[in-house]
Amino acid sequence: MFRILLAVPLLFLVACGTGTKPSDGTEGDPSMHPLKSIEQRILKDPSDPALFAERARYYQRIDSLELAVNDWKRAIAIAPKDPQWPIALADLYYQKLRLDEADELLVTAAALDTTRTEALLKRSELKLLLREYKPAMALANEALRKDQLNAQGYYLKGWIHMEVGDTSLAISSYRTAVEQDPGFYEAYIALGLLHAAKHDPLALQYYNTAIELEPTSVEAWYDRGIYCQEHGQDSLALVSYARIKEIAPTNALAYYNTGYILLEHQRRTKDARAEFSKAIALLPSHAPSFYNRGLTHEIEQRPDSAVLDYQQALRLMPGFDLAAQGLSRLQAKGVRVTLP
Repeated sequence: MFRILLAVPLLFLVACGTGTKPSDGTEGDPSMHPLKSIEQRILKDPSDPALFAERARYYQRIDSLELAVNDWKRAIAIAPKDPQWPIALADLYYQKLRLDEADELLVTAAALDTTRTEALLKRSELKLLLREYKPAMALANEALRKDQLNAQGYYLKGWIHMEVGDTSLAISSYRTAVEQDPGFYEAYIALGLLHAAKHDPLALQYYNTAIELEPTSVEAWYDRGIYCQEHGQDSLALVSYARIKEIAPTNALAYYNTGYILLEHQRRTKDARAEFSKAIALLPSHAPSFYNRGLTHEIEQRPDSAVLDYQQALRLMPGFDLAAQGLSRLQAKGVRVTLP
């Protein structure tokens, strides 16, 4: 009996870029370069922290992060009582995983304006990243005491509950988040995942809402596709993967999971093989694609081609038991097999 590798449940591949930088429309006139314009304004008014903030954001866009850090520090030095500048630098430190420095800045920002929730919520997220769940929850609750309608606060509480394994409270918090902000895309995705784990049809409704909010989200289409293919709705799953192919043509998993449905659910081996081949062309390191393509060859009595694919799957993933079993089956039938 053949065993088909299950579809990949998590999206780990995104569309690749073209390698070209977007134009800002200033290439033809050096005098109009955005950095030069900002610097000219800084020379005229070096006491305006917003100008240094503008230049910091420009440096971040072009990945000159240390230059951005320096400008955020200048903005803080000019206006030390304005919490927006330490929060902005904390965001950059967070991206660079300089978490202790980010946390110190957020503490400072929270103290500068005790009525605002932004620094508290960012600290909560930072603690969550560190898996310090009790401090994360305390900070989220503190923010919600200041603003009971803050959707981000409820979203973070949902995330914390999910991390510690309290699914019911996680769902409750995420639902409150979308009640406060019906456009909260991330909360709908989280609700979809939680309901999908329970095999609850509400998952599909949450994914559909996420897609309505962000029609080109590969994440939402992929999550919907996985849910549908695991719950007997192949047509919707195939439509979901087809949409991903339009949005992100280099997403190998859309082809792989299409092939999985065609092979496992519909026994269309030739069509499935074509999908696996496309997945391999896009992601040559994906062992499951080689294994399942090998399976189509084996089913259609092309043992030599099957051997080559099983061997490649094992080269990429030495502990791949299904591929090893495939080689053993073929060897038992008298097919010449050499270990990869």
